Amino acid sequence: MLPEAKPFIKWAGGKRQLLEELTKGLPEFGNYHEPFLGGGALFFRLEAMGQIKAAYLSDSNEELINAYGAIKNHVFELIEELSSSKYANDADAYYKMRALKPITKVERAARSIYLNKTAFNGLYRVNSKGGFNVPFGRYENPKILDEENLLLVNRALQKDALYKGDFTVVLNNAKAGDLVYFDPPYAPVSKTANFTGYTKDCFGEKDQERLLQAYKELDARGCHVLLSNSYTAFTAELYVEFGQEIVHASRMINCKGDRRGKVKELIVRNWEPKIAQRKLVEEVIAAGRVDVF
Repeated sequence: MLPEAKPFIKWAGGKRQLLEELTKGLPEFGNYHEPFLGGGALFFRLEAMGQIKAAYLSDSNEELINAYGAIKNHVFELIEELSSSKYANDADAYYKMRALKPITKVERAARSIYLNKTAFNGLYRVNSKGGFNVPFGRYENPKILDEENLLLVNRALQKDALYKGDFTVVLNNAKAGDLVYFDPPYAPVSKTANFTGYTKDCFGEKDQERLLQAYKELDARGCHVLLSNSYTAFTAELYVEFGQEIVHASRMINCKGDRRGKVKELIVRNWEPKIAQRKLVEEVIAAGRVDVF
């Protein structure tokens, strides 16, 4: 196994703690596709395991994809940029950097990484105009420049294609035998739990339904399709015809400490027996909620 790159940013709903569940029982596959790239934890694990032949990686967040591209193509310039004293861990430097709109790919990537490492709770949230609006985090010693990991990420990305766009871009590239992993902004488990502010366009129920249609199209095409989402009556019903597994994951992104902890998440695999799990879904719908542990 190769040295494993880690996500170079903190990302709400990151999958590092679920990697064992996500990688177990994977079939042999051709190319790899991840259209909600985020922190890329599963991609980095599979790459370290030597299972990636070629990958098609995409996200609707333009600044995130720019950062991946800068690491892939300009990693040494990015390391040099992040070494500058202007990326200091103090409120004045933070708000000055947050107000900037750099032009070059490397400066944009450095700003994104810096804000992510020093923003409150590691949030990436934008307003309706696409402006980053998270306050300063006041961390004691955040690792703004992780040179060793940036070089590992650079190596991992060399045979891969990066795209900015809607998740449906996967339909242009995925072929029979490929593996597609969907990790969308999660469906809220309650009316007050909705957090989809990674881009100025939120990801709502209609988008979740569009995602199901893409899942079904890829399934019919002969692709291996893996999906993770929050476990709710809505998501369980959406994917009732596919193999479902309920897992527990810690979620630490909530600003209210008493709302952090273990939550139920849903993993859906289309290569498992397609037995309609009516009893499971009916119990969830009858309860009308998802318990948080």
